[in-house]
Amino acid sequence: MALDFGRLDEAIRFARRMAGLAGMFKINTHLFTAAGPEAVRRIGALGPGIFLDLKFHDIPNTVGGAISAAARLPGVQLLNVHATGGLKMMRAAAKALAGAAAPQARRPKLLAVTILTSLDQAALRHVGITGTPSTRAVSLAHLAKRAGLDGVVASPHEIRQIRRACGRNFLIVVPGVRPLAGGPRRRDDQARVATPGEAIRSGADYLVVGRPITEASDPEAAARAILAEIAAALVSDRRRA
Repeated sequence: MALDFGRLDEAIRFARRMAGLAGMFKINTHLFTAAGPEAVRRIGALGPGIFLDLKFHDIPNTVGGAISAAARLPGVQLLNVHATGGLKMMRAAAKALAGAAAPQARRPKLLAVTILTSLDQAALRHVGITGTPSTRAVSLAHLAKRAGLDGVVASPHEIRQIRRACGRNFLIVVPGVRPLAGGPRRRDDQARVATPGEAIRSGADYLVVGRPITEASDPEAAARAILAEIAAALVSDRRRA
């Protein structure tokens, strides 16, 4: 569950309401810039783990240092970097995480962001990236696996291709999840979206959901509806298997 808030008190109030429904809380650059590591400590204390979504993208040495520091924060289960930082940068991040003081079983998983879900083909072309978002995402996922990362963040549209390219044990974390319940699917600033059921049936390991819950008139009911859709998709998958 994405805590896309700019103030720590607001985020904590919401997180307390949702702690029994969320598998993990995502803290992004907005909240972390406002409140820093204190946000991780206080929200992590509520029970669900933390996806620290800071999308590091810098020279290898700087990213390695950032990963070392982030890995020491309590309750962090997922960390990420931008795959477009390149192979050396991702390898530096993986090496830094492997050298973290935490026991292996408690170390966060390291992910690479492939292509942001807000970008379509025209947007990529404007920044000099050729090919379709799906083609680029799969290529970057393969590079992340080569660098020794645990998985990627990718849109729902690339799940099946990444799974084929990178294998069953490679984590795929999927934002851009927009449920159909309550009317037409909202896209907000997302270009490549899917419903929770579609993403699960395609093979996602984690779904990231923010505004469909945080902006709902009844956030708890919205979260329960999404959980029900996930459960139904998992049952459907088991029956097909």
